[in-house]
Formats: sequence, C-alpha cells, structure tokens
Amino acid sequence: MPLPSRVTDLSSFDLLLSVAELGSIGRAAKAHGMSQPSASERLRVLEARVGVTLLERTSRGAKLTTAGQLVAGWAAPVLARAVDLDAGITSLRADRHSQLKIAASLTVAEYLLPAWLIALRAVSPDTATVLTAGNSVHVAEQVLADRADLGFIENTDVPAGLASRVVSQDELVLVVAPGHPWAKRRRVTAGKVAGTPLVSREPGSGTRQAWEHALGKAGVTTSAEPLLEMSSTTAIKAAAIGGIGPAVLSVHAVAADLATRTLVRVEVGDVDLHRALRAVWPAGTTPRGPASDLLTIATRTLTHRADRR
Repeated sequence: MPLPSRVTDLSSFDLLLSVAELGSIGRAAKAHGMSQPSASERLRVLEARVGVTLLERTSRGAKLTTAGQLVAGWAAPVLARAVDLDAGITSLRADRHSQLKIAASLTVAEYLLPAWLIALRAVSPDTATVLTAGNSVHVAEQVLADRADLGFIENTDVPAGLASRVVSQDELVLVVAPGHPWAKRRRVTAGKVAGTPLVSREPGSGTRQAWEHALGKAGVTTSAEPLLEMSSTTAIKAAAIGGIGPAVLSVHAVAADLATRTLVRVEVGDVDLHRALRAVWPAGTTPRGPASDLLTIATRTLTHRADRR
C-alpha cells in the first residue's frame, strides 16, 4: 500500500529531531547542510502537512511543542529503520561488487588473464573472481545473459548488443612439428595453407574466425576441411607437436614452444594475421567496481606495450 502523504518526506521529520536535539533551527540547518531560511520553510511545510504546530519559536531558539514531542517520538524509530534499510542496501551493493564474474576466450583466459587478476588483487583484495572459459561465441552469450559482468573475446566483429574496448593485440601464427616438411620451408602461401587440412579450433572459436576472416580479406577461400577439430588450445598444440598436422594459434599460446623449438613457426605469405583482443559488456551500460578496475588494468597493459614499440 502507498505511504500516507503526511509521512512521505522523512527528511523533514529528521530535521525536526535535530531541532529538538540542538535547540535551534539554525544549528539544525547547519547539521543538515542547508540554510536557515530553507530549514524554516521545510518545517513550516511539515507543520502544514501534519496539521498541528510542532515548534515554538522564540528569540533564544526553538523547542518542540507537546504535539511536536509526540510526533518526534513516533518518528524516531521510523527514521532509525530507514537508516537500517539504507545500510542493508549498501551491504548488498558491496557484496555484489565484491564478486566479479568473468567470461573469457581460451587465449585470454590461459595467457593474459592471470597477470591481470594478480594486478586486480593488488587494488581490490576482497574481490572474489569467478571465471568461465570458452570460445568467443560462448563468452558473448554469457555476457548478454547477465551471467558475466565482463567478457574477453577474440572475434573480429563485436556481437550485437555488446559494447567493447580493445585490451590487447595478438598475432596468429602457423606452427608445425620440427619434422614437418614445412618446417624447412619456413614460408608458405596463404593458398597452400587454405588447401591443407589443419588441426583446428571448433566453430565459434575466435581464433578460427580470425583465421578465416584474414584469408577472406586476402582473397583466399578455405578449401580444406579441418583435419581435427578440438576445443582446447593445449590439445591442439599437443597434436601439432605430435606431427598430426599444422595448426594456427595465438602467438601467446605458442611462445614457449617456439622458444624450445618443440614447434616451428612458418610464415604465411600475403595475409595479415594480426588481430585485436577485446573486452565486452552489455551495450548501454558502464563497467563498475572490480569490472572497471580489471578493464583499466587490461587496457593499461596494451598501452605499456605500445609505449615500448
């Protein structure tokens, strides 16, 4: 049921209690951060709404009438409950902001996010992080369904309904086992790779989409079905290392393997394999709390890399 009109303005009753405590309208006004004329006018409106005189005004200050004392006594527990209500709402907001739900593509989740989360812990040590890893399509679905506060994707295009910001630059690389014939050539044409069955990520993967998009921009059509589809970057690397077939992966994912030469990088001619990694969140909203902190940390990493070039 709606509140009666006479008691909807709790701040005026709070002002009345301050007059009773401090003994003057001027001191009560100062305590509430308003001018004395504004406080006097608010109290007059309250008296008119209640229908009785609440204050006795004198040259020495103001004191409550008998009716004013009764009203103040009834108002005090109501105002206390309002303070309790506000405190409860504040605690709920704090609990919400202390948990950060993240959805991230495998490349970001495995090779970039750990360092970002370490930095986040330094600025927000009480934040509990829940991470869901999957392909970029799955990440977008999680964010759009409000099951993640912030997502990180590898898609070339940002799905509808999401706002985004570039947080890192990446490069796709073609890798083979040291014993593969391409390991000695070190460079193959885009058309040759497009016609060769690869160990590949599943449909919906940002890496696969970016690879196919890059070929398309170069005017090359993929003509070979994947040799093997896998949803794990680690599994794809293992298959490539084992000599099952070539693979296209993020340079972040294979950096250690290239350094130890368990995999060999093969340059692909006439195709640009650079891409942007993006943070996403629901369009029309702004990341807040720990989500905003994490977005700042990730973007700062991108800025630092640009400064070093």
